[in-house]
Amino acid sequence: MRYVITLLFLCVFMLSFAEKPVHANEGRAVFAGGCFWCTEAELQELDGVISVTSGYTGGTTADPTYQSMGDHAEAVEVIYDDTKITYERLLEVYWSNIDPTDAGGQFYDRGNQYRTAIFYANETQKAAAEQSKAENEKRLGQELATTIEPLKKFYAAEDYHQDYYQTNTQHYERYKTGSGRKEKLEKIWGK
Repeated sequence: MRYVITLLFLCVFMLSFAEKPVHANEGRAVFAGGCFWCTEAELQELDGVISVTSGYTGGTTADPTYQSMGDHAEAVEVIYDDTKITYERLLEVYWSNIDPTDAGGQFYDRGNQYRTAIFYANETQKAAAEQSKAENEKRLGQELATTIEPLKKFYAAEDYHQDYYQTNTQHYERYKTGSGRKEKLEKIWGK
């Protein structure tokens, strides 16, 4: 009996650290688009998106934080209802909210942590990401700096970063305006 109780406790303990389960009609997409506040804000409001979590991925540093993310990129994890929105639609919105020509960061955020990348979870996502990148390279007439990488562990950012555009609206709007984001995106993608 003691063995069974210990085993049950161990199972519950291990499940508490497991990745969020994805149900039959749920998809998961992970994108790095510079500042995760802005990427989160653009994707969160789409019909069919269940949740968007700001975080870190793409690197090797264990347990990154905002102050010590190491070689990770700021990224978002999107959980979506694939009966309402497709991965391809998420890619379209993602591309229209980044400067894929900039290998050094995004807008006035500079450095590797602000790089753009699509992190694929399977071969279907990889193929869709590669196709969308090729289409946008043709559209813009140049090679794009955005990378397509296999998804590694995704680490959620600190609580104060989640839904920042809603919880710190004034600061977020000043940041967004000051970065020149809107003007640059219109220059690249049009209105």
